[in-house]
Amino acid sequence: MFSILIPTWNNLEHLKLCVDSIRRHSAFAHQIIVHVNDGSDGSAEWVRSQQLDATFSDDNIGICLAVNGSALLARHELLVYLNDDMYCCPGWDTALLRRRQMIDGDLFMLSGTMIEPRDSGNPCVVVGDFGDAVGNFREDALLAEVDRLKRADWLGATWPPTLVHRDWWLKLGGYSTELSPGMSSDNDFSMKLWHAGCRQFIGVGDSLVYHFQCKSTGKVVKNDGRSQFLHKWGITQSTFDRFYLRRGQLAKSPTERLSEPSPSSDLAWALRKGRWRLRGAKAGPLTR
Repeated sequence: MFSILIPTWNNLEHLKLCVDSIRRHSAFAHQIIVHVNDGSDGSAEWVRSQQLDATFSDDNIGICLAVNGSALLARHELLVYLNDDMYCCPGWDTALLRRRQMIDGDLFMLSGTMIEPRDSGNPCVVVGDFGDAVGNFREDALLAEVDRLKRADWLGATWPPTLVHRDWWLKLGGYSTELSPGMSSDNDFSMKLWHAGCRQFIGVGDSLVYHFQCKSTGKVVKNDGRSQFLHKWGITQSTFDRFYLRRGQLAKSPTERLSEPSPSSDLAWALRKGRWRLRGAKAGPLTR
């Protein structure tokens, strides 16, 4: 079973739908742990009424502190981080478990596959418009088409729903709090896994969740996560995604291990641009 970490911030109707979908569409009785930020919309009372494991903060402390605190309540070896604006489709958990059982050892990251109503250019997403809020959610239509929406496994797991082993979450310190409230914290955690030797970042194409898109992050004052990532790791997020994680490329097998990126002029150019941004050079435009 999973210990499922769900941070929420005054998003009660989406939280109710998220928890209900886990309960109805999971093959196992997973532990659900909610962190309630603020909770002035009644979400704190609702979480208590559902007898869910939970942590609470009077103000919005962001994703990083929320998931790190709630992870301390986890009873199971496998942690899943899930956003409160996600709806789990039937079979979402069994598909993740099948891939996990194929992998030797405990150093890996798996992601479910998001179905989103709008095309954002994300190659890891399945586009299907079944509503962008609880009020216009076409649940029956989604469930009728869910098998058709399944896709092949893909490389570059980073985004929730993500599954990792609890031991590695704790060894690496979870989400880095210097990135609070949380922009780029998922990319940063993938990089921490990479430096720890993880080479299996698999997006599971038949583990589907519907994502209403940014119902919490759309109202928060964001940190400049991309710049923070660059200054912390010395390369840009896009370079890490493209050349290291190979994000969006089709996985050759359910257990594909990534290798170090092959030297190329494109990689050298991407690394050079990152170094130039770090220096804050003002010597004129780069020439290739």
